[in-house]
Amino acid sequence: MTNGTMTPELDSALEKHRVELTGYCYRMLGSSFEAEDAVQDTLVRAWRSYDKFEGRSSLRSWLYRIATNVCLDMLTAGNKRARPMDLTDSTPLAQAALSPRPDNTWLEPMPDTRVLPSTADPAEAAVAKESVRLAFMAALQQLPPKQRAVLILREVLAWKASEVAELLGTTVASVNSALQRARATLAEREERGAGAAVSDPLDEEQQKLLERYVAAFEGYDMTALTALLHEDAVMTMPPFDLWLAGPADITGFMATLGAACANSRLLPVEANGLPAFAHYKPDPEAGGFAPWAVQVLEISDGRITGFHCFLDTKRWFPLFDLPLRLEAETDEVE
Repeated sequence: MTNGTMTPELDSALEKHRVELTGYCYRMLGSSFEAEDAVQDTLVRAWRSYDKFEGRSSLRSWLYRIATNVCLDMLTAGNKRARPMDLTDSTPLAQAALSPRPDNTWLEPMPDTRVLPSTADPAEAAVAKESVRLAFMAALQQLPPKQRAVLILREVLAWKASEVAELLGTTVASVNSALQRARATLAEREERGAGAAVSDPLDEEQQKLLERYVAAFEGYDMTALTALLHEDAVMTMPPFDLWLAGPADITGFMATLGAACANSRLLPVEANGLPAFAHYKPDPEAGGFAPWAVQVLEISDGRITGFHCFLDTKRWFPLFDLPLRLEAETDEVE
């Protein structure tokens, strides 16, 4: 830094940590946009105070310390991001009603490219993907903020207990105690069925399952779709708090309240380390296809167990670098 101006060298040194810091802040906050705001705040604080950075730790460790403080400050309001099933019981189809809740209620989706740094280590890549999946993210949000930070730093990022203690300004014993409590909370949630078994990369069976899903959804074939859904499958539609359980209610909803989605088009995207699709539905007024949802799918035992539709397309489609409409001529299948 010279005379308060960021040098290209410092700019480059800070920027190369952006993706991993975004992943860390996203796990802490559960919000795509808050995570990106937190990282920007972190980098600005680092730039402003770089002349005080004495190099007693690595630049990366110093940035994580700043990012942790930024996230803990943002979490002092006590808001916990959640999925619909974390807040209410499932709704029978006959009582289905679409009641929205504020944006800051919901755990948000995130493109893989914004939070998963490239790595040559397959095991490291697999851990990173597992740690941004929706069920794990939802479990993280149930932890107190400092326990959350300890678990992410120790279990996901593989920091030593002494390094985490130094970052948080506490003792190794305190870090180990927090980690033990956090693990117990997550283990309890796993016993209740949280999680999805997705190979990395997807195996042949899972690829074929997704191909069958696209064909069933675009053809709006409820019989074919029912065959792909696990008996315990759930469907969610943030910002609405409604969620449905079981193939009968899911396909029943799609055939009634969701009937306008017939003849839709799906484009594959990568979100939260899971299979995902950009969903465009027919636009009867303008022609072509209008954005409707980012769908994130959970898979287990050769079936779809989670069908999560994030409907706020004005926010999600730009985040995923998706077009805001598809013309009719682009829907021809080969």
